[in-house]
Amino acid sequence: MITAQDLAGRLLAVGTPTLSDALDQAGLPAGAVTALRRLAGGDRPVAGRAVTVELGRLAAAPTSPGSHLGTAAVVHAEPGDVVVVAHGGRMDCAGWGGILSTAAHHRGLAGVVVDGAARDVDEAAALGLPLYARTGTPVTARGRAVEVGWGGPVTVDGVAVAPRDWVVADASGIVVVPAAAVADVLERAERIAAVEARLVEEVRRGRPVDEVMDSRYELMLAASRERA
Repeated sequence: MITAQDLAGRLLAVGTPTLSDALDQAGLPAGAVTALRRLAGGDRPVAGRAVTVELGRLAAAPTSPGSHLGTAAVVHAEPGDVVVVAHGGRMDCAGWGGILSTAAHHRGLAGVVVDGAARDVDEAAALGLPLYARTGTPVTARGRAVEVGWGGPVTVDGVAVAPRDWVVADASGIVVVPAAAVADVLERAERIAAVEARLVEEVRRGRPVDEVMDSRYELMLAASRERA
């Protein structure tokens, strides 16, 4: 039986563009999150299962401080997971910060995705923790945001993310692969990658690119769908 670590490695090997193609081929929603950018983590790609957090606006002062937003998700996450914070694209305050980054790193999490702003970005960078967000900000969430819940379905940049879905992020962006479809999508992606590798080799051998990327390339997804 394939392990989560093996699955993550195979997802990373094909990358987000090919996974997006495979989702298209499978007739699934594109799953591409394009509004976020990598703020920390260097060139390290990410693949892990989602642990979700939903944040909302703080309408009034809380009666008691309770636990800080995001802490429960980090505590209950498993090594290799990706924390996904749905904050509605909000950029007037942070949905993630430095202490959380330290805790996530200590827990062995693969990375963090925030649909909104994040702060203490230098701390995440120093830890080598991959952090994707809309922007950085110094403004705290205290008195501005509240955790609505964690471990439930959320939406990030218009893309539905359920707990345990696979989140893959690299320099091209982020792709969410539904947990129930990951085996099929990965197999399709690996077939697509193999075809593209052959086309790249033809270009390297000197064949003109307009011949290499002819109708075979345009019809590749359809042809692969027929074989699947």
